[in-house]
Amino acid sequence: MSRLSDPHNVRQQYREPSNLNARVELHTRFSVNQPGWFPWVFDQLDLPSECTILELGCGTGELWLQNLQRVPRTWRIVLSDVFPGMLKRAEDRLCNSESPFSFLVADAQSIPCVDRRFDAVLANHMLYHVPDRAKALSEIWRVLRPGGHLYAATNGRAHLRTLIELVEQFDTSLQYERGFMEEFQLESGGAQLSPWFSEVTCRRYNDALLVTEVEPLVDYVMSGLDETGRHQRAEFRRFAEQQLILHGGTIRITKDVGIFIARRT
Repeated sequence: MSRLSDPHNVRQQYREPSNLNARVELHTRFSVNQPGWFPWVFDQLDLPSECTILELGCGTGELWLQNLQRVPRTWRIVLSDVFPGMLKRAEDRLCNSESPFSFLVADAQSIPCVDRRFDAVLANHMLYHVPDRAKALSEIWRVLRPGGHLYAATNGRAHLRTLIELVEQFDTSLQYERGFMEEFQLESGGAQLSPWFSEVTCRRYNDALLVTEVEPLVDYVMSGLDETGRHQRAEFRRFAEQQLILHGGTIRITKDVGIFIARRT
């Protein structure tokens, strides 16, 4: 099976929204910490009443959709993604809002914006996918104004450990999700940010999943596999049903997530 960390599989996964939607759905429905991740991320933004913001890898725009009533009308927000299908979905969801959004197809390694344009850059669970992270960080530094902040969310080593072990129990040849997250973790990301930014801090978000239904779990796991892996959907569903029974109707999955806040001098 192809792993989520494989570059080709990453491109296949994110070229349109369905796989990302399956992943968001599991966290939205079964996370312990409510109201949830996206409102918490918004809470971390310490920005002036008038500012210009760039989000890299915006996906379907979920961060802004869940916080739409909290967005000041004086903010100017550029949502960007390297995948046009994702960006189109974000635009469709947000185009009727009164908030000042604009949309841009952009690669974090070559941001098509002038120097010192933004007061803040957001990168929510995407830097570990970037092939040349040093180039992306230099680009983020370039487009930030002095005193501006990068908000970079990522995972820690313990993230989804229970789920990873469950999938590997089903198929011992599948090292599900182990590779790509090690590239930029809560434990290692600070050292990667510090050459470019000052005052790098890390805030962790305490959460877990209590999964009580099989189908959303199956959808989540399948979202990280290529077509060859997805052919085992029926077999994995039967395995997951057995595991749910063995765990008394609730599978607890560890989460380890947080956000770096880094200031450009």
